[in-house]
Amino acid sequence: MSRAEAARLAGMERQALRDAVVRYNAEGLAGLHDRRRPPPPGKLDTAELKALSALILDGADPEVDGLSAWTLPELCRVIEQRFGKRLHPASLTRIVRRAGFSRQKARQRHPSSDRAAQEAFQKGASPLR
Repeated sequence: MSRAEAARLAGMERQALRDAVVRYNAEGLAGLHDRRRPPPPGKLDTAELKALSALILDGADPEVDGLSAWTLPELCRVIEQRFGKRLHPASLTRIVRRAGFSRQKARQRHPSSDRAAQEAFQKGASPLR
């Protein structure tokens, strides 16, 4: 039968049938299995990832950046300024995690907290005695 007729009976286009036949002839039954698609290219290239990693490791400079610590929205702003690429914080969190960083947040400390009382409490002494 013709290729057009075989493709119609198989419920596919003639070109798809031709591609399947070529793969079958070259690889046998293994050639008919679906292949994985290549992953999409990353938002940042290798040089940009290295620069971002260095920026994160150096930390934010309060005098230059006006921040005490980096946040994802602030990193997105810096990436847009330096590399000209706009990223959403949710996308940036995946990039930062793949680069080996984890989310860390400094614990807040009350300005009038008593360090000596905290240490005494941790050692098991009652502050009421």
